[in-house]
Amino acid sequence: MFGLIGHLTSLEHAQAVARDLGYPEYADQGLDFWCSAPPQIVDHIKVTSITGQVIEGKYVESCFLPEMLATRRLKAATRKIINAMAHAQKNGINITALGGFSSIIFEKFNLDQIGRIRNIKLEFDRFTTGNTHTAYIICRQVEQAAPHLGIDLSKATVAVCGATGDIGSAVCRWLNARMDVGELLLIARDRDRLNHLQEELGRGKIMALDEALPQADVVVWVASMPKGVEIDPETLKKPCLLIDGGYPKNMGTQIQSPGVYVLEGGIVEHALDIDWRIMNIVNMNVPARQLFACFAESMLLEFETIYTNFSWGRNQITLDKMDLIGKISIKHGFKPLMLST
Repeated sequence: MFGLIGHLTSLEHAQAVARDLGYPEYADQGLDFWCSAPPQIVDHIKVTSITGQVIEGKYVESCFLPEMLATRRLKAATRKIINAMAHAQKNGINITALGGFSSIIFEKFNLDQIGRIRNIKLEFDRFTTGNTHTAYIICRQVEQAAPHLGIDLSKATVAVCGATGDIGSAVCRWLNARMDVGELLLIARDRDRLNHLQEELGRGKIMALDEALPQADVVVWVASMPKGVEIDPETLKKPCLLIDGGYPKNMGTQIQSPGVYVLEGGIVEHALDIDWRIMNIVNMNVPARQLFACFAESMLLEFETIYTNFSWGRNQITLDKMDLIGKISIKHGFKPLMLST
């Protein structure tokens, strides 16, 4: 059985969803309540592969909210994810994916520091961030969508914002080794990490965001939007493909300009309907078939009975792992979400 650990995008969103799912005791509570609320299994899921194989899973709502980070409740946020992991393991789930900010919290986390959660000793082979599949899907979105817009990737300038993160660095490796894009621009906050990434790739220009964006034919955004930063679409090239791989995804509403095409990054479509409720509450356009690639990673690992922390930590995603998860993704009927135009 596979598991998904997720969270909602805001306190307001959480209150509305709690009401819809039949948890009235959660619906009118403030942030302090959600900081102490225990994890809940709120959905049972059935997925059918195009091979005919059927697997089942459970969705664990962690009750973590992004406001906990904004209000410096990092310990509370971390504790909630750990408790959700323990809850998944207690319920016999073989492989569980962490979604959204859940995986970001653990990019620097030393797993050895976590021992026993009450009477449960966490078995880390049961958990994956899903970042390998997300990185693979974003790369395929670039590869498939850019030519559709008349962008020749062999001559194009591709900017990766969040280049030193787990997903961002994997995307850079793939773009460099498998797609040989014309120019690669590296954008991140930490200069030392940028220098290390540039050295690893043997190429790439380190640039500030406002300098890089006007030069880019393709922008891969895999970072959280810094407070107060806005992108002026008039400064972007036309055409420009912008892959919004952040969470929550909001560039499609913030950036609306002729010639700028925003694609929701790291989203996959399944060939067959999935029997679940949870995607109805995260505003997918086709909730029966569309989902986050990180969640799909746990499904793929369950299909193949690969029970290991396939994705974990920072900068450990290899091209071989991306090849493997990509092959399995295609085998079981998943494909990257593409532009609707």
